[in-house]
Amino acid sequence: MRKNRVVGRTEEIRLLEKYYASDKSELVAVYGRRRVGKTYLIVETMGKRIDFEFSGMYKVAAKVQVQEFQKKIHKCAKTENHKAKDWFEAFDNLKEYLFSLNKEKVVVFLDELPWMDAAKSNFLAAFSSFWNGWRSKKTLLKLYVCGSATAWMVDRFIGDKGGLYGRISRPIYLAPFTLGETEQYLNEIKKMKYGKKLVLDTYMIFGGIPYYLDMLDNDKPLSVNVDNLFFADGAPLATEFDFLFRSLFKESANYRRVIAFLSSKMTGLTREELSGGCHLTGGELTKILNNLASCDFIRSYAAPKKKERSKMYQLTDMFSLFHLRFVKADAGVDEHYWTNLKNTGKKNAWSGYAFEQACLQHIPQIKMKLGISGILSHAYAWSRKAFTDADGNHWNGGQIDLIIDRNDDVMNLCEMKYSNDEYSIDSNYAEAIRKRISMFRVSEKSNKDLRCTFITVKGVRMNKNSDVVDDLITLDDLFM
Repeated sequence: MRKNRVVGRTEEIRLLEKYYASDKSELVAVYGRRRVGKTYLIVETMGKRIDFEFSGMYKVAAKVQVQEFQKKIHKCAKTENHKAKDWFEAFDNLKEYLFSLNKEKVVVFLDELPWMDAAKSNFLAAFSSFWNGWRSKKTLLKLYVCGSATAWMVDRFIGDKGGLYGRISRPIYLAPFTLGETEQYLNEIKKMKYGKKLVLDTYMIFGGIPYYLDMLDNDKPLSVNVDNLFFADGAPLATEFDFLFRSLFKESANYRRVIAFLSSKMTGLTREELSGGCHLTGGELTKILNNLASCDFIRSYAAPKKKERSKMYQLTDMFSLFHLRFVKADAGVDEHYWTNLKNTGKKNAWSGYAFEQACLQHIPQIKMKLGISGILSHAYAWSRKAFTDADGNHWNGGQIDLIIDRNDDVMNLCEMKYSNDEYSIDSNYAEAIRKRISMFRVSEKSNKDLRCTFITVKGVRMNKNSDVVDDLITLDDLFM
């Protein structure tokens, strides 16, 4: 084992070890979006304890997968190869091999499980029979499985209502890296020597996805890495977006359409707007939204006491946002595209939004800095169209991208601003903030203490307008 090579994942490793050490057979399912490091986590944690390992193959017929599975058994057992007619026979042969080891515990790792479930393969029935039929107390089976098709893992495997119902010892969700974990990976594993601002800029493009971060060349500047990975001739990540969705979802075109439409409205869209814009209705749209949320591509939010139809859906996946903003639209334009885009309006607009998404993915760190980690709170965004209040005053409407509504009669109304230096608040912006806070109080009839909270990269420049800020959070605080 080489656990020192695994960044973060402390709780996940603890759980993998816990179920290995138990005194009964265990079935552990690790799930999460593609490229997030599920396979690496299991292999690095279990190491040489793995007695049999097999990975499903993308869009390969069931007959071929069964035969490759059987070949792996014979390779491990060092026996003459013969064909298995179906998954039931293949799993019977696996059981026979595992018993032949005469061990107290045997470890099996099945990777990309959804790809093994090809059409008309009866894979799940055979898998269930194999697991449910393991009655040996002399040999304990430690069965670890994972898959990138999160929708399949959650709905068809973990949520199975048939032979696997209630039989999974523990599902383990693997999330993308946080900013702090990204920094650790880049600097300790990759030896990049990145400061926090450069880590943020990397995170805003690749997200906390280890597979993409591992592709960075530490001998080249970030901008050159981005050009080489996305915009150069034959760039390895130029087609990643389409493959990512094809490998995760059936009817992937509908999923890509929803993601693309969400990218056109950074503040998010309602279900009604998505239905009209994507020409999807009913259960199909519900399934797509639920699956995208479970794979960390989108988030949904609604203010307390608002009706369900007011819920907003927002694109949060950094990699998808970057692809749709730049790669899809500008592929082939310039192999040095990202380097040459510096300080343009298009890049600045994206940077502001991407920073907001980074902040929204680090609300626990924001609460820690505010000293309210132990206080019950609800985080959401808010918007209001123009309205006239009961006293006849007209308000132009507006939005607040992050509100932390606390149970101690306080609300943090957050302003998230990306800049290379201290952020300077001018008099017009200060006045706009005060009006927005007043409008929010009138609109929501709130009696809570409303605190203007700024989240910036390098703080706020002290001037005559900076007193509008009640709480200040900087980039360093997001790495806690």
